[in-house]
Amino acid sequence: MSEQVIAGVRDLLPVLRERAQDTEDARRVPEESVKALQETGFFKLLQPKLHGGFETDPVSFYTAVKLIASACGSTGWVASILGVHPWHVALFDAQAQQEVWGEDQDVRISSSYAPMGKAEVVEGGYRLSGRWSFSSGSDHCTWVLLGGPAFKDGKPVDFCTYLLPIADYSIVDVWDTIGLRGTGSNDIVVEDVFVPQHRALSFIATSKCKVPGQAVNPGPLYRLPYGSVHPTTITAPIIGMAQGAYDAHVEHQGKRVRAAYAGEQSKEDPFTKVRIAEAASEIDAAWLQLTRNIEELYELAKREERLPVDLRLRVRRDQVRGTERAIAAIDRLFENSGGRAIQRGTPIQRFWRDAHAGRVHAANDAERAYVMYGTGAFGLPVENAMY
Repeated sequence: MSEQVIAGVRDLLPVLRERAQDTEDARRVPEESVKALQETGFFKLLQPKLHGGFETDPVSFYTAVKLIASACGSTGWVASILGVHPWHVALFDAQAQQEVWGEDQDVRISSSYAPMGKAEVVEGGYRLSGRWSFSSGSDHCTWVLLGGPAFKDGKPVDFCTYLLPIADYSIVDVWDTIGLRGTGSNDIVVEDVFVPQHRALSFIATSKCKVPGQAVNPGPLYRLPYGSVHPTTITAPIIGMAQGAYDAHVEHQGKRVRAAYAGEQSKEDPFTKVRIAEAASEIDAAWLQLTRNIEELYELAKREERLPVDLRLRVRRDQVRGTERAIAAIDRLFENSGGRAIQRGTPIQRFWRDAHAGRVHAANDAERAYVMYGTGAFGLPVENAMY
């Protein structure tokens, strides 16, 4: 089924490419684009079979994301974020899954995982309040995943992800940025809402890959670490943006005549060719490392074998490195694109801005990921749970 979805996504790329500027101008992905992606089955790639999904391998999902982002960075970013959430919901208690998908298996879920709010432990669940930023694609969703500490008697006792229906939160339109403008990454506001216990998932359980949802979703997909799946969800579209920038640059340089150099054609310039080769190699290296690691994790999960810490740390190392490689490739191309490439509406400047905006996501904090890897290399305990 994943091959059919990827083929459907490929067929959509021309129209997504044509809508890229309109997406940016509207500050949100058009409803038509979201609907078209839904019709390909994209949003069901990581959704459990129990609830009408395809439960496919993660690399197929990331491949589809990369393709979408190569046409439109904002659309690829939103698709990746919304597309991974069915995987996360599948880790929750079976009752929570039924509440989300029981009546409509096509519902979409947004998120904001940063601890911008807090919950108080009460009988049967939590009282949650706060304001969360950067909920990409939230205008297209009717559920949200929110991160935050849980307090009891004034002391933090856990860190959880809370699952809320749209009736329990409001969306505030604040998104006005220089990059990823079309993602509609607005604020989510929650005012003293009760969240039942089954709609909260402890991050301790998530990091141990021992979650309630495995009772009904026992497949290998749902035994993978959050610290591997979600950060890769952030890097995959950035690599896609780099591929889109590369394609746009090669097309542009193939037609460009450089007046400042006596009418020289850029495609005859050896230095232009060197930059193209360097960028292509960086993009390929980023993608090969990313997919190799995830495939290795998935194969171990399929065999129900232990997922070694050194592999999980390598996933994070190469995930942040993949983002760095993609950014380096785009920068290398952009600095040699010429004055006309910076005009509003041209794809390479938009990919450049979108990729740099994606780079500042917390999952791309390279130094922290490298420190984790180095700590593990010395055989020391890794305290950060995000791997």
